[in-house]
Amino acid sequence: MPDWGTLAAVNKSLDRALVWLRRDLRVDDHAALYHALRAARQVWCVFVFDRKILDPLPRIDRRVEFIRDSLVGVDAELRALGASHGVEGCGLLVCQGQAPEQVAALAQSLQVDAVFASHDDDPVALARDAQVRGLLADRGVALHTAKDHVIFERSELLTLGGGSYSVFTPYKNAWLKKVDAFFLGAFPVARHAGVLAPRPADMAGVPALADIGFEPSNLHQLRLPSGPAGAQELLDDFLERIDRYADSRDFPAVKGPSYLSTHLRFGTVSIRQLARDAHQRQQAGSRGAEVWLSELIWRDFYHQIMHHHPHVVGHAFKSEYDRIHWEHGKQADEWFAAWCEGRTGYPLVDAAMHQINETGYMHNRLRMVVASFLTKDLGLDWRRGEAYFAARLNDFDLAANNGGWQWAASSGCDAQPYFRIFNPVSQSEKFDPQGRFIRRYLPALQRLPDKLVHAPWTARPVDLAAADIVLGRDYPEPLVRHEIARMRTLERYAVVKAGAAANRGSGRSA
Repeated sequence: MPDWGTLAAVNKSLDRALVWLRRDLRVDDHAALYHALRAARQVWCVFVFDRKILDPLPRIDRRVEFIRDSLVGVDAELRALGASHGVEGCGLLVCQGQAPEQVAALAQSLQVDAVFASHDDDPVALARDAQVRGLLADRGVALHTAKDHVIFERSELLTLGGGSYSVFTPYKNAWLKKVDAFFLGAFPVARHAGVLAPRPADMAGVPALADIGFEPSNLHQLRLPSGPAGAQELLDDFLERIDRYADSRDFPAVKGPSYLSTHLRFGTVSIRQLARDAHQRQQAGSRGAEVWLSELIWRDFYHQIMHHHPHVVGHAFKSEYDRIHWEHGKQADEWFAAWCEGRTGYPLVDAAMHQINETGYMHNRLRMVVASFLTKDLGLDWRRGEAYFAARLNDFDLAANNGGWQWAASSGCDAQPYFRIFNPVSQSEKFDPQGRFIRRYLPALQRLPDKLVHAPWTARPVDLAAADIVLGRDYPEPLVRHEIARMRTLERYAVVKAGAAANRGSGRSA
């Protein structure tokens, strides 16, 4: 890693530089772009549609469409930024192919001295970057990377003993104690944009969706605006209601969340801008901003967990939880299919699964409910749910998705205790009391009274007839009974309790 302070202090130490965009699809407050502009006399920006990632995907994928549409916004910002400094013809370079080979070839073609990029601690991304570093080194080109997608990363926050945090509250306290204007400050990209270089005549701009082999999804019907402009639109809307966030965030039928998670995932908005806005409002006494800032800190927390404990990708954070015997076989597969398709017989769970399947989004409260139901009502391995979310979520982020699923399964750091098992009916009654969310995604239950829509199997035959519902035909019977499933879960997790007791008895740390 270079010393950025030293590098920036040197007046144009590089002739040419290339900025490789990945999960940072914006121009404003962009760390890697800022450092490149400070260090080089000419700077280009590139995005690579990595066929290694794209080829296995279905031909309709909202995330690919979101990325492609966002690149249009990035291209426009680069052109406008260059023009504001008297440089015409700037724009984003876009390639397709294997990312390492494409970046190395473009670096050679442009005769750059260095490639700049933002950190990505996904294990697959780290391996990719190591390959890129080697290919560039063979050509005499340096790879410089910098923090951009979190406020504190890797080992920036450690315990007094020098280790990583595994409990959220002490981590949050340390985060709040350390954060200041320096860590929340924006990188002034525009001030140095006079060295942006025109796009070479033989280089393509942003391709059409069809040109990368994909078809349109329902993204545009979902009112999820793309690109930096879309992120700003959502942020402006959220800041008008952020003070109510603490009271509204748990109710899926209410406009409570920021809806910025996809933008955070792909970096169309700066985490520094979001944390700065939240922190300032918290300092002014906003309870809603305080709670939202805590959610942003959870994001940092899970990223540092994945950095220090990479085994969480595929294994339990707490190794003793890998001893749990999950349900398997034909019935388990049928239950998993029913969970995926929203056919469990529990309306809130099913409505949530219809939401993710139809939109690529799921309300945060519902993510906890459906994850608890999969692992603790159906007794299925959390990794199955994690993989399903990874394939469906517009905002899929490995660290956050893994952390959330391990929290629900009680196998993660600072997770809910294994004996805390969400009751899907009481969760429904509490957070969707009038059944508005349920009815939005389960029209078959439209005519059921509010008190019955949470548990249709409890309705009298006359009530079902009045609502024109036949259980098993119009809506499924419950796969399991929660009370019985709860007892089975406590038995299943007993292996964890027994293992912990054995470790204490032998004097070993769990």
